[in-house]
Amino acid sequence: MSSINKTAGVQGITEDDIAGYLANTPGFFDRHATLLASVQLTSPHGTRAVSLQERQVDMLRERIKGLERRFMDMVRAGNDNDGIARRMHLWTCAVLRANSTEALYEKVVDGLKNQFMIPQVALRVWDVAGDEQPWLAPVSDDVKAFASSLTVPYCGLNAGFEAAKWLSSAPVQSLAMVPLRRSPEATACFGLLVLGSPDALRYQADMGTEFLDQVGDIASAALARLLPARTPA
Repeated sequence: MSSINKTAGVQGITEDDIAGYLANTPGFFDRHATLLASVQLTSPHGTRAVSLQERQVDMLRERIKGLERRFMDMVRAGNDNDGIARRMHLWTCAVLRANSTEALYEKVVDGLKNQFMIPQVALRVWDVAGDEQPWLAPVSDDVKAFASSLTVPYCGLNAGFEAAKWLSSAPVQSLAMVPLRRSPEATACFGLLVLGSPDALRYQADMGTEFLDQVGDIASAALARLLPARTPA
C-alpha cells in the first residue's frame, strides 16, 4: 500500500515542479554528479542522443552565432550611417557654394538625386518676386496651407497630392514632402520639397524622419536667401 501511495504522489508532480525544484536547489547536482553525467538529450541537429554538456555547448554556440549576427547588423548599420553622413556633408557643401539662383536649385534638387539615389525630386518656393523660373512660379493656396500644416515631413503613399504633379511623368507610388521655413519656430512655409519614388514602400508613414528633417533645415537655410528681407517691426 505504501508503494502505491508513493507512486500516486510522484504522478502528481509536474515538469514545472521538477524545474522549480532544480532551479531552487543548486546543490542537487553536486550531490548527484553521476546523474548529471548520465543525462542524455536529443541533439537539435539530428535524432542522436547527446550528453547534457554537449547540449549546453550547442546552446552556447547558437547564442554566439546570434550575437555575431547582431554584431554584423550593427556594423552594417554603422557603415550605412557613415555613408549617409558623408553624402549629407557633400550635399550641404555644394548647396552652400551655390552662387546663383539657378545653381542653388541645381545643387538642392540634382544633388539630392545624385547623392541619395532619389528617383524624383521637385522643389517649389513661393513669394519670390522677379523670377520666371518654373520652380519659383506661384502655387495654389491649398498647397501653401498643406505645407504650413506639416509639423514633420509627410511620408506615405501618393494619394493624388497636388504637389506630386510637380514631379516628372513617371509613376509616383510613394513620396515624402518636406516643408521649408525661415526658421524652425516659424509656422508659415515659403516652399515645399517633394521626393518621389515608383516604389510604394520607399516612403512609409511609420518611417523615421530625422534625415528628412535635416534635409529640410539645410534647404530652408539656403533657399531663404531668395526671400524678400523682413521689414523691421
